[in-house]
Amino acid sequence: MAKSSFPLFALLAVSTASVGAVHGVQPGDIDRNAKPCEDFFAYANGAWRQQNPIPDYMDRWSRRWQSGELNKERVRDILTELSARQDWAKGSAGQLAGDFYAACMDESAVNKLGAKPVQPWLTEIGAIKDRAGLQREIGKLQGAGIAVPFGVGASEDQREPSRTIAHIRASGLGLPDRDYYLKTEPRFVEARAKYLVHVARIFELAGTPADAAKRDAQTVFDFEKRLAEASLDNVQLRDPKLQDNPTAFADLSKLAPAFDWGAYFDQAGMPRDAVNVTEPKFLRQFDKELANTPLPQWKAYLRWHLLNNAADSLSQPFVEENFAFNGKFLTGATEMKPRWKRCAELADAQLGDALGQKYVEKYFPPEAKARMQDMVKNILAAMDDTIRELDWMDAATKKKALEKRSTFVAKLGYPDKFKDYDGVEVSRASAWDNVVATQRWNVADDRKLVGKPTDRGRWGMTPPTSNAYYNPLQNEIVFPAGILQPPAFDVNATDAVNYGAIGVVIGHEISHGFDDQGAQFDAQGRLSNWWTPADGKQFAAKGQCVVDQFESYFIEPGLHHNGKLVLGESIGDLAGAKIAYRAYLKSREGKGPEPTLDGFNPEQQFFIAWGQFRGDETRQETQRTMIQGDPHPVAKYRVNGPLSNLPAFQQTFQCKAGDAMVRAKELRCEVW
Repeated sequence: MAKSSFPLFALLAVSTASVGAVHGVQPGDIDRNAKPCEDFFAYANGAWRQQNPIPDYMDRWSRRWQSGELNKERVRDILTELSARQDWAKGSAGQLAGDFYAACMDESAVNKLGAKPVQPWLTEIGAIKDRAGLQREIGKLQGAGIAVPFGVGASEDQREPSRTIAHIRASGLGLPDRDYYLKTEPRFVEARAKYLVHVARIFELAGTPADAAKRDAQTVFDFEKRLAEASLDNVQLRDPKLQDNPTAFADLSKLAPAFDWGAYFDQAGMPRDAVNVTEPKFLRQFDKELANTPLPQWKAYLRWHLLNNAADSLSQPFVEENFAFNGKFLTGATEMKPRWKRCAELADAQLGDALGQKYVEKYFPPEAKARMQDMVKNILAAMDDTIRELDWMDAATKKKALEKRSTFVAKLGYPDKFKDYDGVEVSRASAWDNVVATQRWNVADDRKLVGKPTDRGRWGMTPPTSNAYYNPLQNEIVFPAGILQPPAFDVNATDAVNYGAIGVVIGHEISHGFDDQGAQFDAQGRLSNWWTPADGKQFAAKGQCVVDQFESYFIEPGLHHNGKLVLGESIGDLAGAKIAYRAYLKSREGKGPEPTLDGFNPEQQFFIAWGQFRGDETRQETQRTMIQGDPHPVAKYRVNGPLSNLPAFQQTFQCKAGDAMVRAKELRCEVW
């Protein structure tokens, strides 16, 4: 997964400190009535899905999502232990995480406060008298993590990733993406209508009379629509070249002359260094709004985004209204998660490193890290072998590809240095004030990187996170301890199962360095073309095969995947499965075959492990949202899509030409 990609995995955090009997796949999860060569997704995990319907509070469900929710119980237990004490040293990890969780869990106090925690902010927005005051308020909101209508964050310079610069990005939309404002299909029309009602209701809860709330909601929508019209779409956002627009600081005034960039950077405490503007058209539209939009409209827009950001930390009516739109309507969930779970998620998001040390101590033993290191080494070697054997790539490009592979860095479990959150003020008095305090600290912590050499020791995810990512600018693959748990990874499992689950994920992340995005970055992480013209055309053609394959996958009549949107993740799954299988076979050389368990030989265990790991049941509402904006395909096609291209899978299950899981030779996709 690329650094900016969407969440990928949620897994069980069970200690693997004691190694027991070796086990294989979950035979009871297999649907024996399904045929592996017709629908492997149904076969590998169909029985489990039939027996385990999606809980009301979830939008998808499988063993891995069930495990992710259990993982949050581990985080809750840590937080409960920390919050039970009130004698922690002020500013310590125990005090910060414990008081943050305690304030969040005090539902009675939160409900009693109602909208009072945000009232000073609303009053301040209402008191804006001129453009200078508007700019100061934009800066204040952004400093508290509310990125309206643009956002500024620290990241590597795409042309020289050894230094970190400020990136000015489009932001400030309340709907999932620009298409929700612009497309005419019924599902988008319905979303716009429900959004207007939702915004008005939130305004009413904050004290705005009903008629005025409706007018303000329309004002907000019209404002956001103009921003959406100037924004890149989801496919364009996958093209790093489109977002590579280095700009001298002095030239920012040419894009947005109505904004005082010097005052803004001074207020933010960032040096007036070179910046990158990811979407110049958006910034020009922001300038038009700043110059021409009346202040009352700006105030309505800012009030909405303040309330939208705060809603889940306010009283129950706000929480319920927020869930009605963002939960029920957009995902199909019918019940909110328990409060403890929401508070645990929030604490991890805001203070993840304060939790990380205790999480790692309990749930990521040294033997787990050692085995992961061995697997990563083997899968990287398998990628090398794959590159060397390619018949479509010439020697010059192979040399560059191998050079890039040789500079890969793997980060496993947790960072060498945890954040100390020095200066954060957290108390048990107000959940929202704690969110503001921690968001301010995290924003400031990010901004202090601007203008400095890139800190390669920093992580983009917290240790308890059940996820993984690839960062092309540092050419690194990162696996927090939260993903290195059963069923993805288990020191008690056979190599076949571990290579088939976390091994494919490792291969997936490695492959991101060579997907349609990652292949544009060289061994040093620079946005630089290292392909010969002929090989570049071959690579594009092989990618188009994947695009065409996924364009043919429908989630309902008339609604199919956008092949260009899911291209990178689908290349990752296809190459990940191939090289992980190759690495598994190579890892067994000299050791002899692993045992057949529950009637499945090791090769079958490998592929079943992948089918069971990825075997999500997903609500239809969530599938619709996914194919609109998520670069990941829905689970069924993440299983069937790549495996239908792999001869090794077909040989393992004795599939024949004409079977659904055997793509015709002329249609078979192979990129790496």
